[in-house]
Amino acid sequence: MAMAIEVQLGEWSRPILLSHGAPTKRVFVLLHGFTASPPQFAEFGRRLYERGANVLIPLLPGHGHADRMTEALSELPNEELIQFAHATIVEARAHGENVVVVGFSLGGLLGLWLAQNARLERVVAIAPFLGVGFIPAILSEWATDLVLRLPNRFLFWDPFQRERLQPQHGYPRYPTHAIARLTRLSRRVVNEARTRPPKTREIVLVMNASEISVSNRSIRRLARILHEYPEVHVTTHRLRGLPLSHDIIEPLRAPKIVERIYPELIDLADR
Repeated sequence: MAMAIEVQLGEWSRPILLSHGAPTKRVFVLLHGFTASPPQFAEFGRRLYERGANVLIPLLPGHGHADRMTEALSELPNEELIQFAHATIVEARAHGENVVVVGFSLGGLLGLWLAQNARLERVVAIAPFLGVGFIPAILSEWATDLVLRLPNRFLFWDPFQRERLQPQHGYPRYPTHAIARLTRLSRRVVNEARTRPPKTREIVLVMNASEISVSNRSIRRLARILHEYPEVHVTTHRLRGLPLSHDIIEPLRAPKIVERIYPELIDLADR
């Protein structure tokens, strides 16, 4: 019989619920990025809460371990992420009448999956992971298959700071197989959008003109597909004038960027 392995979560790993004590007209679900955790969205959520809404910031599967060098994400199945996202929406409906999902990077990808498969008020996908920026779309499927045939490797986000990379509530490295599997999930989202309209009828796609990680080309391609459905209102919003960047949500990583763009992003989420 296999023994259960006890996982020690970090003090930062708890999901965040900002509640007014009763269901509100609108509840926000904020989905954090890959290797991050709920504090990434804590300040963003606080500002939405101050506007009168309840806010739920869940911890994605495999994230939030006290050991930042954990290998918990090495074999994270896409289906587990999908099931978790749907369960989070069920939980959110207990806190508000209308659900708005705001996701960043991996969270944006899951938000777009939910847009295809759940009736929500709105989905705002900020720099959603729909592919790796430096890999052309024509080579994406070949590159994904190649990475999954090779041994799984953990790479540091910053090869100079390595395990010293801050903030403390995120992992400093990522597994190559997980990136490949998420690329396959992004392909599923795009293929679903090609075959049927999303159940969520208002979708906002946010691109960072100075993006260094995710594929803006793939985001634009999805926007073109969604524009084919007259019943779906799709907005493409482009953030300009930022330094080269990807994580534009984490205040501890990019405080100047956050103060500049939070008002824009909050207005897009809470129209």
